[in-house]
Amino acid sequence: MLLALLSALAGLLGAAPTASAAGHRPVVLVHGYNADPGVWGSLADDLKASGYDDAEIFRWSYDTHASVNETLADRFAAYVEEVRGRTGADQVDVVAHSFGSLPARWYLAFGGGTARVAHLVSLGGPNHGTYTAWACAAWDQACRDMSPGSYVQKRLAAGDETPGATRYATFWSDCDEVINPDSSVPLTGAANTAAGCLDHNALLSDDAVAAGVRAFLAAP
Repeated sequence: MLLALLSALAGLLGAAPTASAAGHRPVVLVHGYNADPGVWGSLADDLKASGYDDAEIFRWSYDTHASVNETLADRFAAYVEEVRGRTGADQVDVVAHSFGSLPARWYLAFGGGTARVAHLVSLGGPNHGTYTAWACAAWDQACRDMSPGSYVQKRLAAGDETPGATRYATFWSDCDEVINPDSSVPLTGAANTAAGCLDHNALLSDDAVAAGVRAFLAAP
């Protein structure tokens, strides 16, 4: 009896960690400016309905007023490593909304993230800046980073906008009241999808967008 228990314990300790029985890559959800992880309720429920389990879905919480390049990208990199450690996965998928697209993209472009991220989805990301950020740029670093022509915008636009072997997708709306112009969202080299006339935050809960995200994450 004792030998059997010791053998079983040894097997558990020696077993390689896995993402989950379902075998999906972990998904890291990155909220936008002045938001929190609670915005992901609809998409997280949709992912679970399609076969993901709770152990495969992660929500990164962060200070949305901090600098993209000086602070957030490194913190995001650390969070990705935490997720990889917890799940045993070699790579994760990332779905980012709005401002959350920028620290994720900086990590991929300049922080070695392309080796860690298989798919990146940007929902309404200010990927080439948004003029609405000028309203708060005088006192908020994140707004400065989102402003057209900022240091962050120039660096991310220089060279390859979709570096490495990571696969990229964007979803944009022609009725987005936050991203101005709407053409800021698409990235050269990405699968860019027009989502129709949706409010900025409706990109988080639209059924067609959710279906598109699921299909993209399921691709090799």
